[in-house]
Amino acid sequence: MNSAEFLFVVCQRGAESALKNELAVCWPEFRLAFSRPGFVTFKLPADHGLSPDFDLRSVFARSYGFSLGRLVGAHAETMAEQLWQLAGHRAWDHLHVWQRDPAVPGDRDFEPGISTLAQQVGLVVAASRPPSVAPQRVFPVNLVARPGQQILDCVLVEPGEWWIGGHQASTMPSRWPGGTPKIDMPDGAVSRAYLKITDALLWSRLPVAAGDHCVELGSSPGGACQALLDRGLIVTGIDPADMSPVVLQHPNFTHIKARGADLKRREFRRIKWLVADANVAPNHTLDTVEHIVTHRQVNIQGLLLTLKLIDWHLADQIPEYLQRIRSWGYPLVRARQLAFNRQEFTVAALRRRPRPSNVRFATRHRSK
Repeated sequence: MNSAEFLFVVCQRGAESALKNELAVCWPEFRLAFSRPGFVTFKLPADHGLSPDFDLRSVFARSYGFSLGRLVGAHAETMAEQLWQLAGHRAWDHLHVWQRDPAVPGDRDFEPGISTLAQQVGLVVAASRPPSVAPQRVFPVNLVARPGQQILDCVLVEPGEWWIGGHQASTMPSRWPGGTPKIDMPDGAVSRAYLKITDALLWSRLPVAAGDHCVELGSSPGGACQALLDRGLIVTGIDPADMSPVVLQHPNFTHIKARGADLKRREFRRIKWLVADANVAPNHTLDTVEHIVTHRQVNIQGLLLTLKLIDWHLADQIPEYLQRIRSWGYPLVRARQLAFNRQEFTVAALRRRPRPSNVRFATRHRSK
């Protein structure tokens, strides 16, 4: 195999069908090749003309790149030497090594990230690099890359089976090893919603700042609120269920024990950011949010909405969900199944483009 023939795509375990269906629509010329839970490859047409930093326009692809080949062996040192034969003498800037997810995030205490095995393999591979690759300097292993840098990818698909590829860092996720940010759950975190909202903020790069007013619909027990409070936001949690005492005791937190749909719209007049993560069907969440953000007295600047795929077939309706959000006056809309999401995906929406001094919310992702 070479980079002109195959594409590898890493996704959440269980999301393969949604990924395949999505790419069949966006890229009908791709042909499905090798597949394992959480790892899929596609044969590319001979004249694909894809640039090194091309946008796959996928909600479910966590990481992707051009495949350089597959290695099978019993010894990491031998496989590392073979890896560099596949990689050639390109000017690689970083090495990213990670394992295919063994479970769905949150199951059996599993959370995505760089495992001890992946880090060890990365060090072995880096130590065996030929002198022509990154000479006279330490070769970065599993660090966040800078935009434009060339990444050599090594995916540990099975014991003794590595898939090798490469990509050019462009978007924020493409700079992270395996498309997953390094997030440590702090001691005392109320729930894993802390991980999800942190992932969402890192990915979306919405210009959220300390002192901003934020509301979360479906806030119980309070993991996401806790993460927002840790960032210095003034947070209102709306949920008929109880909140954790840890969150309730925070001076910048207010709990409204109700459903979002039941509140008068003036309750949202000072709110700049709206977060929603309710365990209901997507259109139910969207109905509630629409009634809030389209009111003339409300001027919410940005949204982070987690939409539950109660059935995987709902993934086919994602383009309609995103168009509906745009119709509310949020032209900049992106969607991604985050590394710490489960059977769901997150939408980031912005009412207007941030000023140049803020982080840019890339318009080329509007179609996602």
